[in-house]
Amino acid sequence: MIAIIAIAIYLYRLPKGLELVALSLILGGAVGNLLDRISIGKVTDFIDVFVGKWHWPAFNVADSALTIGIALFLIANIKHGKETKEINL
Repeated sequence: MIAIIAIAIYLYRLPKGLELVALSLILGGAVGNLLDRISIGKVTDFIDVFVGKWHWPAFNVADSALTIGIALFLIANIKHGKETKEINL
């Protein structure tokens, strides 16, 4: 709950761009998992991937949104760091 509030506050102050999309996905994933926990007491994973004997951990749409959001957030911050470095030179 604290993370959701912190992300919502950060989103309010954030300019438009890739970070906004990333944090929106993170917030949506967190809220989705929280609603599952509140309504049914657990998070239901339903996407289960097997390739031969290899098994990827089960996940749901909220987990996917969190994963994509975190990846985009890291990319945006790495890109922002490079731009800041170039400006300071």
